[in-house]
Amino acid sequence: MEKQHLTIAGGGSTYTLGMLMSLISEKDNFPLASITFYDTDIERQQKVADASKVVIKEKYPELEEFVVTSDKETAYKDKDFIFVQIRTGGLEMRIKDEEIPLSHGIVGQETCGPGGMAYGLRSIKDMIELVEDIRFYSKDAWILNYTNPAAIVAEALKRVFPEDHRLINICDMPISIMNGLSTLINRSVWDLDPEYFGLNHFGWFTDIYDTEGHNLTDEIKNKILSEGLQPESEIAEDPSWIATFKQVEQTLRDFPEYIPNTYLQYYLYPKKMVEKENPKYTRASQVISGRAKEVFEMCERIVARQTLADEKLEGDVHGVYMVKIAESFAYNKNEKFIVMTKNNGTIPNIPNEAIIEVPALITSNGVKPIQVGEIGIFYKGLMESQYAYEKLTVDAYFEGSRLKLLQALTLNRTVVNANVANDILTDLLEANKDYWPNFA
Repeated sequence: MEKQHLTIAGGGSTYTLGMLMSLISEKDNFPLASITFYDTDIERQQKVADASKVVIKEKYPELEEFVVTSDKETAYKDKDFIFVQIRTGGLEMRIKDEEIPLSHGIVGQETCGPGGMAYGLRSIKDMIELVEDIRFYSKDAWILNYTNPAAIVAEALKRVFPEDHRLINICDMPISIMNGLSTLINRSVWDLDPEYFGLNHFGWFTDIYDTEGHNLTDEIKNKILSEGLQPESEIAEDPSWIATFKQVEQTLRDFPEYIPNTYLQYYLYPKKMVEKENPKYTRASQVISGRAKEVFEMCERIVARQTLADEKLEGDVHGVYMVKIAESFAYNKNEKFIVMTKNNGTIPNIPNEAIIEVPALITSNGVKPIQVGEIGIFYKGLMESQYAYEKLTVDAYFEGSRLKLLQALTLNRTVVNANVANDILTDLLEANKDYWPNFA
C-alpha cells in the first residue's frame, strides 16, 4: 500500500491533535510517509506541533517525516492530500458573529443565519487563495476541506474552480449525529448505512440501514422519542451540545417523517434558540475558556512530561471519518460517505447547480453521488430558500452588492424581517470592515 504525503492546513487548530490521533488510529489503512503542519499563526501552531512530536514519537515512530512550516511551498509541494481547517478572524471574530445577531433578537451562531454569513464572507478570500497556492505546487493533490461555513465556502469555490474534482467539501455533523444514533441501538457507527439528503447543516436522514440491509429507522426513531438523543462521549458533558441533541426529539415529534440534522433547530425554532442564549457569553466565549484553553494546557503538559501518558487523547469520530474518506480516494475503495457535491440531477426538483449534501461513492476518480430522487414540497421549499440565501451571499461577495446581502439575510429563516436584516447588516459591515470586500 503506497504511503501518502499529507499536509494539515491550519496546524494550530485546537482540532489538530485529535486529527493526528485519528490518523494514527487509521495508519494501517492510510499509511503516511510524511505529515506537514501549515499555519500563518506560527506561535499557536508551534504549541500544537511540540506536543505532536511527542505523540508521533510514542504512537507513530514509523512516520518518516514530520514538518512544521509557515512557508507555502514547503507545505504544499508534492503532496497527496491537504486537510483544510482554517478560521479567518479566529475565535475573536466568532464572538462578534454571535453577539451582533443576538443583540437584535436573532440567532447568533457561527454557521447559521447572520453569523454564518459573516464568517462565510471572511472565509472566501482566504480559501480561494489557499486552493490557488495548493494547485500551484500540487496540481493533483486531494483537498479535503472542512472549513466552515461549508455551504458558503463550497458555493464560492465551485465558481472559481468549477472543474476541480479533487477539491472536496466535507462536514462532520452527519457522522456526529450517526454516532449518537448508533449508541441508541448499541451498534458501531461504522455499521450504519444512511440515506440522507439536504444542504450543509440543513438535511434529513430518510432511512438508516445496517450493513446487512436491515432497516433500523423505526427502531432509532422510537429510541429518540423515548430516550432522547445524546451527543458523543467527547462532548457529552457540554450543556450546549446536550441541548442541541435533545432538540432532535421535539423536531422529530413535530416532523416525524425523517430524522433531522441538529442544525435545523436554528431554522425551525429560531425564537427558542435565541431565548436559551446569553448574549454576553456566547458559544465562542465558552470555546475560548473551555476547549481552546484545555487543548493548549494539554499541549504544555505533554511537552513538559515528554509523554502522552495520563492524557485523555484519542482519535474522534470526525477525524476518523475524514481519514476514511481519504483512504477511499487514495486506494479507490469505492466506499460510501455523506459529502457535499454539485447536485446535477441527484435531487431532480432543486437547481442542478446547488451544492447538496448526500451519500456518495468515493473513488480515485472523484465523488459519485447516489441518486436521491424528487423530494417533498416541504423539504424542497426549505432547501430552495436556504440555497437562495447561500447563492445570494456568494453573489454579493463577487459583485460587491450590499443589496444582495440584504436580500440573503431577509430570506434566511433565522431573520425573515427586512428591517432587522438591515440593522444587523449595518453592524456586521462595521465589525468586518478589515475582512470583507467593499459593498455598495
